[in-house]
Amino acid sequence: MNLFSLEGKIALVTGGAHSIGYAIGVGLAQAGATVCFNCSNEESCERGIAAYKEAGIDVHGYVADVTDEAAMQALVERIREEVGVIDILVNNAGIIKRIPMTDMSVEDFTKVIDVDLVAPFICSKAVIPGMIEKGHGKIINVCSMMSELGRETVSAYAAAKGGLKMLTRNICSEFGGANIQCNGIGPGYIATQQTAPLRERQPDGSRHPFDQFIISKTPAGRWGTTDDLIGPAVFLASDASDFVNGHILYVDGGILAYIGKQP
Repeated sequence: MNLFSLEGKIALVTGGAHSIGYAIGVGLAQAGATVCFNCSNEESCERGIAAYKEAGIDVHGYVADVTDEAAMQALVERIREEVGVIDILVNNAGIIKRIPMTDMSVEDFTKVIDVDLVAPFICSKAVIPGMIEKGHGKIINVCSMMSELGRETVSAYAAAKGGLKMLTRNICSEFGGANIQCNGIGPGYIATQQTAPLRERQPDGSRHPFDQFIISKTPAGRWGTTDDLIGPAVFLASDASDFVNGHILYVDGGILAYIGKQP
């Protein structure tokens, strides 16, 4: 199945040192890609390099702010000089601030928009000329359930991820003729270190209320894992998806297909 091979490809995963970005980076490397990633600080970058090394993967780690256009243009040029022209971009870096809308400052709202929506625009803009030059390219935007659904306290995040869905479609519309495919992955609720407290059993053995809520809304009956995202990412990064463009692939255990259990 050479369609899924990434041999000879160069990938950049933003925020690729941990969690979802790390899992996708490992998956792309295991499929044959040379993986580069960036972090916002040196400490995180070093931890990321060590984690990849422990997994038997040589990577190229860099420190760069995804919201700084000049810095990302310089990073893409540095990767071109040190590794080669980028074939695959995964716009993974993101933040969330869970604050009720009427309590949220404009500064906090704007920060989320900058990292979760403006940064993917900046990074995509930086790599597209090289992809056009090469004659092909893959851009994968890490979207969210909040690209489709709202929820209390996440107004900025939902606005950003909804915008990222439409940015995905517009990149497809504008650059599909240059053989660039831009698609999104929409993770469902993923078991990570950050969500671990929400999944701990209560003293009486019952599930945490939020854990109960997620399980009841997920036909698969479980949280996703970061490994659940590897196959979809490799598919969207590979030749197997050459006629797939402008789509969001939701990896959610079926949440978006399901209205919930009848009382």
